[in-house]
Amino acid sequence: MSKTPITVAYGDGIGPEIMQATLRVLEAAGAHIAPEVIEIGEKVYLAGNSSGIGSSAWESLRRTRVFLKAPITTPQGSGYKSLNVSTRKALGLYANLRPCMAYAPFVPTRHPAMDVVIVRENEEDLYAGIEHRQTDEVYQCLKLITRPGCERIVRYAFEYARRQGRKRVTCFVKDNIMKLTDGLFHRVFEEIGAEYPDIARDSMIVDIGAARLADTPERFDVIVMPNLYGDILSDVAAQIAGSVGMAGSANIGDQCAMFEAIHGSAPDIAGQDLANPSGLLNGAIQMLLHIGQAEVAERVHNAWLRTLEEGLHTADIYREGQSHQRLGTQAFADALIARLGKKPEVLKAVRYAEQAPLQLPRPERRAPLNKQLVGVDVFLQWREGSPEQLGPQLQALAAPALPLQLITNRGVKVWPQGFPETFCVDHWRCRFSATAGLLDFKEVLALQERLHAQGFDVVKTENLYTFDGSPGYAAVHG
Repeated sequence: MSKTPITVAYGDGIGPEIMQATLRVLEAAGAHIAPEVIEIGEKVYLAGNSSGIGSSAWESLRRTRVFLKAPITTPQGSGYKSLNVSTRKALGLYANLRPCMAYAPFVPTRHPAMDVVIVRENEEDLYAGIEHRQTDEVYQCLKLITRPGCERIVRYAFEYARRQGRKRVTCFVKDNIMKLTDGLFHRVFEEIGAEYPDIARDSMIVDIGAARLADTPERFDVIVMPNLYGDILSDVAAQIAGSVGMAGSANIGDQCAMFEAIHGSAPDIAGQDLANPSGLLNGAIQMLLHIGQAEVAERVHNAWLRTLEEGLHTADIYREGQSHQRLGTQAFADALIARLGKKPEVLKAVRYAEQAPLQLPRPERRAPLNKQLVGVDVFLQWREGSPEQLGPQLQALAAPALPLQLITNRGVKVWPQGFPETFCVDHWRCRFSATAGLLDFKEVLALQERLHAQGFDVVKTENLYTFDGSPGYAAVHG
């Protein structure tokens, strides 16, 4: 059997230790892989590359299309980009798959029946990384949700559930507040979920969903979420299952895939032979399945379960009187290697069939809607007085075709008829709405020119559109 080229990064902190342990296990288990080692992370950042990865590393990734990555350290400071986010977006790794399972009674947990898979959208949401400082007091981060992005991740969740024989997919969103962005995610979930009548589906507001995940995780099977919620709650789920140090992660795209532990580089214990390699090892097991080596994946996974079952534990899960022996990173790998070919006797042994990676159809673009300009939100930096003073000044600069409708501060209406109790900062959204019919964009430009001529500091404008007559902008609180 020919060896599959994979790109390997040893990372920072505990990364080199757990990668060494993981690769030793894979080699002993007979994995047919040909690692290409690249340098990423802290050293690359500090050498002057703000993305933490160089051109030769990108070349390897694009050639092998399979990446086994240890955790890295991103230096503190605003000049450094997240390598994880950059890699996921550059290689189109839209689906993040994080299984979170309890291993009771051998790993302590309050939820011994827990077996949850979190499917997290990986490219959009607030992780688009589009941020601006707009005034002295106000910073902005844009939340981007697209229909194609929603369709891909939701369909992946249902296809994964069907392939794995899982019975339910649950959607977590916050569309009672973010009615357009999270509302789109929820709507697409319902549309695509209807195509899978063999799989039950439900949805929850993310706050109560998170509470129930923490309290009764056994009620969930597969959960699909936008990026930020999925990032946070997959760590929560892994920890309540037993330890965040044991969870692996797969990042899947149409052409490439990346596999990793979900934890960080833990520099405080680096070089001490204390780290648990299980998270990266579980990521590597998913990698073996992805590259068509299910037999090896099964052998490694069952040996790992047997090692846990015999009470051979690293420091993070070791419990006096419950564990049999406390092992370091490399000794844990040695114990696992010694058990290759064995299966657990109490925990359920895994059985993996050879399966090709999921191949999903690319989302089809829909016919464009009738898009009409009906107004503009003008954002000002202004600290010259109260809303009652600002409103009349702006009214005087408005045109009959584009009058001032209202002013908000931090999203809350403060003019007209605002409350004096509302706390205001130096950032004002001023909504000008067309009186009737289609608005000529020249009116928007002319308004901005008048505002500028009168000394107003316009920091941003956002055109207001309708799509087939439906507003493409949120209503105002207050």
